[in-house]
Amino acid sequence: MSIPVGLSSASLMPSGVENTFALASELGYDGVEVMVWSERVTQDARALLALAARYDQPVLAIHAPTLLLTRPVFGADPWQKVDRSIDLAQAVGAPTVVLHPPFFWQTRYARSFVRGVDMREQVADVRLAVENMFTWRPRSGHSTRDFQAYSPTWDPVGQGYRSVTLDISHAATSGSDALAMARALGPTLCHLHLTDGVPGFHDDHLLPGQGNQDCAGVLAHLAATGFEAGGGQVVVEVNTRGMSGAQRREGLASALAFAREHLEGTGDAPVRIPPPTRKRYRS
Repeated sequence: MSIPVGLSSASLMPSGVENTFALASELGYDGVEVMVWSERVTQDARALLALAARYDQPVLAIHAPTLLLTRPVFGADPWQKVDRSIDLAQAVGAPTVVLHPPFFWQTRYARSFVRGVDMREQVADVRLAVENMFTWRPRSGHSTRDFQAYSPTWDPVGQGYRSVTLDISHAATSGSDALAMARALGPTLCHLHLTDGVPGFHDDHLLPGQGNQDCAGVLAHLAATGFEAGGGQVVVEVNTRGMSGAQRREGLASALAFAREHLEGTGDAPVRIPPPTRKRYRS
């Protein structure tokens, strides 16, 4: 058994989730992470199981609708979003739910977040992998202070979570070192969003190798420290907006090859990473 490498449906947004299953199957990925959003199929266990069967791509993870753009999805109450995401993951056989820490204005949710996640993870047969985020930085030089948008913090290190998702682009945006963060998280790290980025205002979600992070080092660290035995997953979550269909296919194929090369040592030559596109987005 090897560490599975999946494809996040966020990599093809706003394209429909079926396109993610189809392309993951075509390129030889090991499964799909489903970002729950306004597309009804992403909220429907029966529909997702049908896609998984049709394309022979299991659902590896459910990403809870905790983005600003998914505020209406699964109701307004943040714990309801988490609980419905857990139910969806259990229904499709996904072992992991990815979720973000609360926004600073969600004060009641933030006060109970660490304890509430822990209580749910103890009773659900699903890992609740809290994702590292970043500070929000000013667009111009008018302010030198970063804005702390997440509570209790954007940084999962030392927060007491049983399970954590490390997003390499978020680490880059926050000015952190993803490899150092992976080492600090130890066995709590169970889910990796393989991507890349650079420090600054934008959360770029570049292809691995296009930013300033040691993506290869992170993958080698996981392979050497029991990530596979702990049921760890690597999921490619990159920004392909603005790419043609051929560029998207090439980029996602290169990301998969990059992951397998550095997880398994199967590459005979360095993987060619396409140059970055100029379009950026915030998650």
